[in-house]
Amino acid sequence: MEHKDLDTLRNVADVQPRPLTRQERLERWIDLLERDPARRLNSLGEIEYKPPAERALVREDNSPLTVAFDDPVLRTDGLESDRLGDAMRYFEISDGQAHYALCSCLSGHTAEAGSFARRLRNSTSSTAWHSAIGAWALASLAVSLPGIIYLLS
Repeated sequence: MEHKDLDTLRNVADVQPRPLTRQERLERWIDLLERDPARRLNSLGEIEYKPPAERALVREDNSPLTVAFDDPVLRTDGLESDRLGDAMRYFEISDGQAHYALCSCLSGHTAEAGSFARRLRNSTSSTAWHSAIGAWALASLAVSLPGIIYLLS
C-alpha cells in the first residue's frame, strides 16, 4: 500500500473530513478557552431579557463566541458566526445552557476564559443534568414521603 498525504489525495479525490460530533465540538471550544485561561473575555449582556429573535443576533467582540469562531476547524465544520444563535445551533446548546455559560449576570462584563470554560463544561456535560434530575427526584420523594406514609397508615 502506498502512503500519500492528504493534500495529494485532495487533488485526486473529493476527500471530505468527518463532521465533528456535538461532544467533539464542545470539547474543542472548551480546549480553546483553556489554552489561555487567564485571558479576559467579554460576556454576553443579560441575554435572558432579550426576545428570542434579538437574542440570536447577540455578539460581543472578544467573547467566548469569538474564540470559537476564530478557530478554523470549527468554522470549517460549520460554525457560521460569533452570534449567539449560530453558536447555539452549532454547539446544540439550550437557552439555559447558553445563559449559564455566557451571560453577564453570572460573570460580570468580563471574566477569565478558564471560568467560561468551566461553566460551559458544567452546563453541557450529561452528568450535570443527571445530577440535577437526581436531586429533584430526591427532593420530590422527601416532600411527598410523609403524605404517602399518612395515606398508607
